[in-house]
Amino acid sequence: MRADRLVATLLLMQSRGRVTAAELAGELEVSVATARRDLEALSAAGVPVYPQPGRGGGWSLVGGARTDLSGLTATEARALFLLVGPAASASPAVKSALRKLVRALPGTFRAEAEAAAAAVMVDPVRWGERDQERPEVVELLQTAVVRRLKIRLTYDGRARERTRRLVDPWGLVDKDDVWYLVAGTEKGQRTFRIDRIAEAVMTDLPFERPGGFELPQAWGRIVDEVERRRSLVSATVLVGAVHLRVLRDQFGRHCEAGETLDDGRVRVRLAAPTALDIARHLAGWGTLVEVVAPDGVRAELARIGAELTGRYGEEPGMTTVGKPAPGMTTPTCTDRC
Repeated sequence: MRADRLVATLLLMQSRGRVTAAELAGELEVSVATARRDLEALSAAGVPVYPQPGRGGGWSLVGGARTDLSGLTATEARALFLLVGPAASASPAVKSALRKLVRALPGTFRAEAEAAAAAVMVDPVRWGERDQERPEVVELLQTAVVRRLKIRLTYDGRARERTRRLVDPWGLVDKDDVWYLVAGTEKGQRTFRIDRIAEAVMTDLPFERPGGFELPQAWGRIVDEVERRRSLVSATVLVGAVHLRVLRDQFGRHCEAGETLDDGRVRVRLAAPTALDIARHLAGWGTLVEVVAPDGVRAELARIGAELTGRYGEEPGMTTVGKPAPGMTTPTCTDRC
């Protein structure tokens, strides 16, 4: 990626005043010959760089010329790396360019830029939640992560009990449009759903992240634990191949397709925290899905069916559960199927 090297070269020359080909090669992880060719290419292209031979010489920008890109303010540099940081894990080339740009920034901006690049990651694998708008508090939390300042949270837990805590914001994760805060507390590392944060106030109290903490690795451990809890019970079901995509949308990664039978149905393994959770998801499918095992899920479905029959069995237009009255048509599958 020669373009990113040339940009990084200009930024280095501006921030340091003068560089040698050897210094440039060391910073950009290229050979001295490549660094020299890049400098000569800039000069040939009309960029005002020139060499000074001899002891103490090097390459400089004529008259201290500045590039627009290097005129970043501290706020702009932080915003840039908050944007680029999450994408850096997608491509080795992007990660390399990011490292070079960080080195080229003025020293006063470099620490915040590095912190901003590591403050947020994006995990695209869904857990089944619907799309949500980015909460307004994310920007404040990002600032706190980068500046290493403690946050006072007012938080609604799973049971909607409201608590107030002082936490160290270590990093943010966007998982399928649901945001999470990974933070240090007096009881150790905790994960907070940002849509449950009722209020967040950034303090002027500094904190230090634990040595060796890496957000991607920490999030990976969190995901593993959540997935373990979400897959304590599994069920084997049979479903028509045409409906498999909808079932996958419903169960996410906890839907594993197996063999296709002679009748066109697919054997699928589903998982959830409890048998009732699986039954609740499948109850609306009616006879489109057949539960082969376990008996616990079948029993929960039978119980749900009995409850529905008890409440709605006498509704006008229905003769028996699941069968339309004479003159009524059977509903057809939507385009989602």
